[in-house]
Amino acid sequence: MALMLVGFVGIWHLTSLGAALPVASRTIYDVASNYSYMVIPLFLLMGAFATSSGLIESLYNSFDKWLRRFPGGLGAATIAACAGFSAVSGSSVATAAAMGSIAYPQMKKFNYSSRLATGTIAAGGTLGFLIPPSIGFVVYGMLVEQSIGRLLIAGIIPGLALVATFVLIIVIQVKINPALAPGRPDPVSFKDKVTALKGIWEILAVFIIVMGGIYRGWFSPTEAGATGAALLFLVALAKRKLDFRALFQGMQETIRVSVMVLFMVAGATVFSYFLALSTIPAELAELVVALEVSPYVILAMILIIYFFLGCFIDAVSMMVLTLPVIYPLIIGLGFDAIFFGVVCVLMMQVGLITPPMGLNLYTIAGTTKEVPLEEIFMGALPFVIPIFVVVILITIFPQIALFLPEAMLDR
Repeated sequence: MALMLVGFVGIWHLTSLGAALPVASRTIYDVASNYSYMVIPLFLLMGAFATSSGLIESLYNSFDKWLRRFPGGLGAATIAACAGFSAVSGSSVATAAAMGSIAYPQMKKFNYSSRLATGTIAAGGTLGFLIPPSIGFVVYGMLVEQSIGRLLIAGIIPGLALVATFVLIIVIQVKINPALAPGRPDPVSFKDKVTALKGIWEILAVFIIVMGGIYRGWFSPTEAGATGAALLFLVALAKRKLDFRALFQGMQETIRVSVMVLFMVAGATVFSYFLALSTIPAELAELVVALEVSPYVILAMILIIYFFLGCFIDAVSMMVLTLPVIYPLIIGLGFDAIFFGVVCVLMMQVGLITPPMGLNLYTIAGTTKEVPLEEIFMGALPFVIPIFVVVILITIFPQIALFLPEAMLDR
């Protein structure tokens, strides 16, 4: 509403009241009625059905059996399970909440440090904002008018890279201080490990169908979301885990988050109209491009700004607020829109686990209850490092993000 009000008053000032009055109502209708934006509630429904069907608990148990003997094995299993849940849910908060209720009791049972346990779950939850289907990429694509399908595909390799670096930071912490995560002496036979894989096949199959269908061009992201939601709905019915209460809660949460995101996008669109009329973004882009410094210096400055903004503004709001100004600047500097989309989403992830605003930190605090908030803050801070490492790698080697989208275009 704040963005919309500023945009409305700005358009009124630059043109007239008669020109400004229809803009807000027309924009809200255009955003709410846009068929492509149906992808948001559909991806959220996928996560709701996956949770209610018990797939997330099975996923966690499967990875636990494979990674148990690893240093910090339960933490590694939690990161892997978060990645699996992220593959059928576009919400980082939903990922953190689901894994907080499943993984934290297990880690405490085996005397894991509360700091490491909560930090791992909070960090793993951020994967829901990067690994497709990601609401972060959907919002970015909506705001800058880029292909949502290409953006979703672009998040796969960086997502896997971030999973690996998260696991690595857990191993390093446990190697430095073994008391953080006592070892698990009970071995698991290879037969039991293979049997445990049946706990991941449903999520893996849905992910391959949804993302494979987008990659091959068989269906649009919206149709992919509908397919994934329908498949997970059938899985929940087949497992007899979906009662009316769970269905109602899932749809209620889907509606709440979808309306929130769409209103943010509508407000940002009105604000963008005002900025376009004012020519501020174009003039800023020309000013910065004229500076005799490397484009990578400007990119680094933008990323630092995102880091500090993330401490005070939630991820979607930050994207909505900054992209109308920053995106023309990035394109003027010659950076690829898909590349910047991946980097942008990664930097938004940092804001999810940095105090005082980090939503995932408060989600974990609400889920665990017994752990002091400052303990969760300290536990999550080491996981900021892997995100910056992946951002640097993608900046040096853009093909990490662009390889799959370019191959998708070739098809």
